[in-house]
Amino acid sequence: MIRNIKVEPLTETPVNRQQIELVERKGIGHPDSISDGLSEAVSRALCAEYIKKCGAVLHHNTDEIQIVAGRSCPAFGGGEVIQPIYALLVGRATKEFEGAEIPTDAVALSAARQYLRKHIVDMDLEKDIIIDCKLGTGSSDLRDVFRKNKVPFANDTSFGVGHAPFSELENIVYNTEREIINNLKRKIPGIGTDIKVMGMRDGDEITITVGCAMVDRYIDDMDSYISIKQQVNSHVHDLALKYTDRKVNTYVNTADNYEHGSVFLTVTGTSAEMGDDGSVGRGNRCNGLITPNRPMSMEATSGKNPINHIGKLYNLLSTRIARQIVKEVPDVEDVYIRILSQIGQPIDQPLVASAQIIPKKGAHFELIRSEANAIIDEGLANVTDITEMIIKGELDTF
Repeated sequence: MIRNIKVEPLTETPVNRQQIELVERKGIGHPDSISDGLSEAVSRALCAEYIKKCGAVLHHNTDEIQIVAGRSCPAFGGGEVIQPIYALLVGRATKEFEGAEIPTDAVALSAARQYLRKHIVDMDLEKDIIIDCKLGTGSSDLRDVFRKNKVPFANDTSFGVGHAPFSELENIVYNTEREIINNLKRKIPGIGTDIKVMGMRDGDEITITVGCAMVDRYIDDMDSYISIKQQVNSHVHDLALKYTDRKVNTYVNTADNYEHGSVFLTVTGTSAEMGDDGSVGRGNRCNGLITPNRPMSMEATSGKNPINHIGKLYNLLSTRIARQIVKEVPDVEDVYIRILSQIGQPIDQPLVASAQIIPKKGAHFELIRSEANAIIDEGLANVTDITEMIIKGELDTF
């Protein structure tokens, strides 16, 4: 089977050597990331229910979930949520198949609560949030199913993009939030889950600015708050130095005004409690970052069906292929993958699969081209593997 794969050299300064580089990550407790997390959790739960009841994944999309901010009154030692956060689970789902009714709304609500309980650990699900479900019925002409060894047809004329490897700054920004949540928060429960990391590299100087929500009931007073903030700052600085020899400057909660008592203090660990709304797809791309120096797709990856939704499949596949090329093909400095579908055509036969590669100096590009072409072709031939990995929760989408 011949596929339209194009591999070309790219004459461009690699990102790691450009003068200015910007990278952002919205942590799991950011309102946009909460929307992403809920939408993907609901989609995976629906997949499991469909397989259980029908033996196949039925059509659905849950990529329009919204977070409406509440109102709170945080205070050292413990404040309260005045008006709960409102989460609207919205989208489309197949609710009946071959005479069998499927409890899609109940599945969605259960999945949403389980996700919040596991990841937004400082939120009281009984008092701090209202979860509402308004899943519509999927269009009858879209009720495709996923079965192993069956190649679906593209749902849209759309594209996915990916790049590799991560630059120093990208590694720092991604791992800063992950390190704070997975390790530092266990030692310091006053750290919330809403952590936004913005990185800038100007030549050989890196500046990391962290917005870190603090949880009021674990913090006695302003001195305690400042102490935790300093510990976060020190931890972030030390972590950054593991990824770079460049000069690193780190800042935490730069909007704090101690004189006026205005600090990033929360009841639930997320700014969704006091004014910040959230929407699916407004935050991290599927590689976990927002990277204005790189090509990006505007598609939301989370919540889209894993059967034939190109906005999901091709973004994840492009990222996976890019990483594989960097890992397996020598002399590649940067690689950018773009895969374009055509509606109604098999997803393993894109209109084009494009690889733009910045080779290392003195590299033999024809050898790079041949090996990259083979990796892309194999990835497309096994594109349904992406679907299975999504269903099993083996791929991150934000």
